[in-house]
Amino acid sequence: MSRNRRTRRHPLPRKARTAALAGTAVLAVALSACSGSGGDGKGALGADSSAKISVNLTGDSAKPGEPVKISTDEGKLKDVSVRDGKGVELAGKLAADGKSWVSERVTAPGTTYKIKATDDQDRKAENSFTTQQADKVNKLDFNFTSGSTVGTAMPISITFDHPVKNKAAVEKQLKVTTNNGTKGSWGWYQTASGHQRVDWRPETYWKPGTKVKLDADLDGVDSGPDGGWFVRDYDNEFTVGKDQQIKVDLGTKQLQLVRDGQVVKSIPVAAGTPGGEKASWDGKMVLMRKEGTVRMTSQSVGLGDAYDKQVRDSMRLTDSGMYIHAAPWNAGNYGKVNNSSGCVGMSDADADWLYSQVQPGDLVEVTGPGSKGQAKMGNGYAQWNMSWTEWQKLSALGGDAAAGN
Repeated sequence: MSRNRRTRRHPLPRKARTAALAGTAVLAVALSACSGSGGDGKGALGADSSAKISVNLTGDSAKPGEPVKISTDEGKLKDVSVRDGKGVELAGKLAADGKSWVSERVTAPGTTYKIKATDDQDRKAENSFTTQQADKVNKLDFNFTSGSTVGTAMPISITFDHPVKNKAAVEKQLKVTTNNGTKGSWGWYQTASGHQRVDWRPETYWKPGTKVKLDADLDGVDSGPDGGWFVRDYDNEFTVGKDQQIKVDLGTKQLQLVRDGQVVKSIPVAAGTPGGEKASWDGKMVLMRKEGTVRMTSQSVGLGDAYDKQVRDSMRLTDSGMYIHAAPWNAGNYGKVNNSSGCVGMSDADADWLYSQVQPGDLVEVTGPGSKGQAKMGNGYAQWNMSWTEWQKLSALGGDAAAGN
């Protein structure tokens, strides 16, 4: 039995770090200061002796997407501050010669920035600019809840509302850090529903106890044509739980829960009917979510009016609707005949027990005769069917450039 459903995950927002974008206009801001009342008899600095700083963004319709650049035509810049309307500072770097300053991030759309600069003679200048509003905003979903515990095969998966053409620019802003230096890489492809997706997979399965953090510093990044702007940053984190896998043998019609390399329990099952669309997928998959009781209909997966049931202990394996679940109506066939509509069914008691033991992110490996092959990339998490070298080729930054983030 199967069901096709897309579940939106709400990412944990983070207060956006301000970013500043470069435009083409140049603004000259006169630095003014009062001199001392010493013997030279000079008062306030006149126009001929005032220094200037240049800012590449001006006005109330500045272009977002590039760094803020500030420079001086005489003396040296000593202190530069760029803050948004909430007072959050945009970090930047001063050149070695003190003549210029460039922000480390780009500006976000629809944001006002205030600039303050001081030179080496303590002369000060202030100004502000506002960036254009985003004509289109690109939002994203994560495949895990921040603070959750996941299995050792769980990838980090981000799905975008709109197309991402500037993949390299986006990927540069996605940083994965762990407490044990886990090596991994990003890979781009489309989901079965046509959405853009990027996943981060470790080179090998996560080690239990690994703490993982994702910083998606996307505020002010342009997705590219038809994609829109990102207008916020995100922080998400999870912990890797126990080392366990689910192994399904279509030949013996048995499911085994394996923990730390040892079989915990074997369960008789009935999987998909061989020889057609009702067959089960095989290969390496990942337990995507534990969904509890789910209404499953044959119409949702193109199988006519064969069934419409409330199904308990539903554990999703693919977006297209392959589950492991309780199937009490099929009790006479457990361990004997594969005759389901693609899912792996078992008794209520066994399903209750298994549901209580597994965690999202556990590897599920289906082997044996009678399957319809491996699910395609984007239909669940099929990354583990690829070699590490093959997976790295899906990065927009190219292989080793993406490894070890």
